[in-house]
Amino acid sequence: MEPVKYTVHSINGDYAYMTSESGVENQVAMFLLPQGTDIGSRLLWENFSWTLLD
Repeated sequence: MEPVKYTVHSINGDYAYMTSESGVENQVAMFLLPQGTDIGSRLLWENFSWTLLD
């Protein structure tokens, strides 16, 4: 599985809504994301885990 970079564009309750660099939209439960994730955060999805890039 290839690594994918996402940018969080909104948070609604318990879900973060994000878009990948290739334009694919995704929603993920906040409890699955690294602490400190907020609107504008850049995330890396790799090996079934999330990493906060900035």
